[in-house]
Amino acid sequence: MPLTPEVVTANRAVVGRLASLDVSFVPDEEPWFTVDGVETPRQIGSDGSGGALVLLPSLNVLYVSSEGRAGIIAGTFEAFVQLVVARPYWLDILKFSGGGDLQEMRRAAEALEATLDDEDEINEAREEIRKSLDLREADDPVGALYEAIAASDAIVRATDGSPFTTLFNRFSIDNNPMLRNAAA
Repeated sequence: MPLTPEVVTANRAVVGRLASLDVSFVPDEEPWFTVDGVETPRQIGSDGSGGALVLLPSLNVLYVSSEGRAGIIAGTFEAFVQLVVARPYWLDILKFSGGGDLQEMRRAAEALEATLDDEDEINEAREEIRKSLDLREADDPVGALYEAIAASDAIVRATDGSPFTTLFNRFSIDNNPMLRNAAA
């Protein structure tokens, strides 16, 4: 049986653990964006920075940031949960992607993993979510994230009609002394 938002939200412990990884399954009440070709986007949740998680009719998971960036981040809901569990800082990986360079994303993932504040708590959350959902570990979560965004064809627009830009940001970990040192 495929993993769905309904399966996840039925398990309060998993919802709580995912919340500790910055994913909330409480969608916004008011729509603040549109998706070309999708009459009513199904927002399934959000993150702490105000971004929206949307399950598209194709079952891809779309992320819409509150800062005008958007893109498909996973090919399925299960792949999205695998990404969050494996790399809860996935949004920071995109921030330090060097404009969408897979090697920069891998460097960022390594540096971010090395700088986790509550590593024991995060590892406990990872283990509990995988066990509770019978979720296999993602083979290459950074590669899958890169592929999903690189192939993203979703056009997201603000309420004024202006299109959102890609989730790939131009920074690299070399722009951040803490991450640069963690990678050394």
